[in-house]
Amino acid sequence: MIAAAGAAVNPAPTLRRAGRPAHAPFPRAPGGLEYCKPGRDPLLPAPGALRRRRIRTKSGAASARPTPLRRLALVFAWLATACAPVVLPAGPPVGEARLTAAALVAPDGARLALRAWPAEGPPRAVVLALHGLNDYGNAFALPAAVWSARGIATYAYDQRGFGASPGTGLWAGGARLARDARMAVALVAARHPGLPVFLLGDSMGGAVAVLAALEAPPALAGLVLVAPAVWGQDSMPWSYRAALWLVAHVAPWARFSGRGLDIRPSDNQAMLRALAADPLIIRETRADALLGLLRLMDAAFAAAGRVRLPTLVAYGGRDAIVPAAPVARFAQAMAGPVTVAFYPRGHHMLLRDLAGAVPAADIAAFVLNPAAPLPPGRAVSPGALPSLASGGG
Repeated sequence: MIAAAGAAVNPAPTLRRAGRPAHAPFPRAPGGLEYCKPGRDPLLPAPGALRRRRIRTKSGAASARPTPLRRLALVFAWLATACAPVVLPAGPPVGEARLTAAALVAPDGARLALRAWPAEGPPRAVVLALHGLNDYGNAFALPAAVWSARGIATYAYDQRGFGASPGTGLWAGGARLARDARMAVALVAARHPGLPVFLLGDSMGGAVAVLAALEAPPALAGLVLVAPAVWGQDSMPWSYRAALWLVAHVAPWARFSGRGLDIRPSDNQAMLRALAADPLIIRETRADALLGLLRLMDAAFAAAGRVRLPTLVAYGGRDAIVPAAPVARFAQAMAGPVTVAFYPRGHHMLLRDLAGAVPAADIAAFVLNPAAPLPPGRAVSPGALPSLASGGG
């Protein structure tokens, strides 16, 4: 999960952080933005000025202990001078959006690294795939082989802040990610006139796909949501939300990783080892990026009732990252026709599991004919998903 740099007017503030000298200026984000600035309200104390002051009591004795009211005022003053979450900005328009062999070029000139897997033989449909948090477009290399054999062309790009695209590690904002997705749909559709285009979102990409579908180009024929990150704030303990908000506003550069957590995202150990060695994978996430992800998931969950496109939701019974209950509520709230596919032994990285070819084949069948039923036993009612995922089905 800023303000424009103005070093000529305002000197660069200092960053007090382990391993970094106090006099060092704040690092700058792309586009001349500073990661964090203290507030400049002249009525508030400067950072570091919140010291204890001796207070004269009624008896005339001096005390260094502030009153509760004063302590509260100092806390609010300190928070007001704290940092703000960083949002990677888009630049001003410099040209038309276009599709090249290696990139999607946005109107602001940002080059979003692109991968394409052509269909074997004449293409019958197109999938535009959006990766998850800290991942990048190569996430779809395995399922794309399945889709290619069935006449489906696949495109996947590195979203802003991820992979080889600009601003790696910074959060670009859910609205910006959704605009990029709509741009990509239009460009891919123009390259394949007359073919149905389906927007596939994996985890975080699922939330982006939902927002993109709210103002979808006419060529968008449907959605495929794989382990979609629609875990809204209402599904989280308030303490988690409050702690993340506080860290993102006080130390947005603080980074978190999954080390030490007993989470198994896939049973494909060879694939996981390859990811561990991949330099384009982000291994530590900034606090403000996590806050941005939380807000994105919240917005996607709230938008369910406005999504009218045919949608396939694929979920694995061993997903240890996205809970089944919010996915079920999301699917139940969707306005358009929705099919929920359940894979009892599937993990969060469903399409990269050892049995990932199975859900990939079901996705291909849906893309080629959204009205066709899934293989027996695969489709489940949305309301049954939580009990099935917990082993009750």
